[in-house]
Amino acid sequence: MGVFDMIVIVVVCSMAFAAFDSYNKHKNKAGNSKEMDELKAEHEKLKQRIATLESIVTDKSYQLKDQINRL
Repeated sequence: MGVFDMIVIVVVCSMAFAAFDSYNKHKNKAGNSKEMDELKAEHEKLKQRIATLESIVTDKSYQLKDQINRL
């Protein structure tokens, strides 16, 4: 695993933790459906961002560039 891979993993984990923490804080307060809908929308955005980061890191052209840079 390269340094960039580790950075991406840390960023993804911290974003996931922030979303989970935000969800738990607002879980008891989210009595109305508007707040719940906003949280669900934010959660979906975070899932899409994570999927994008995963696709970038697992892309073969990225891996090839990383190998070339190591040389």
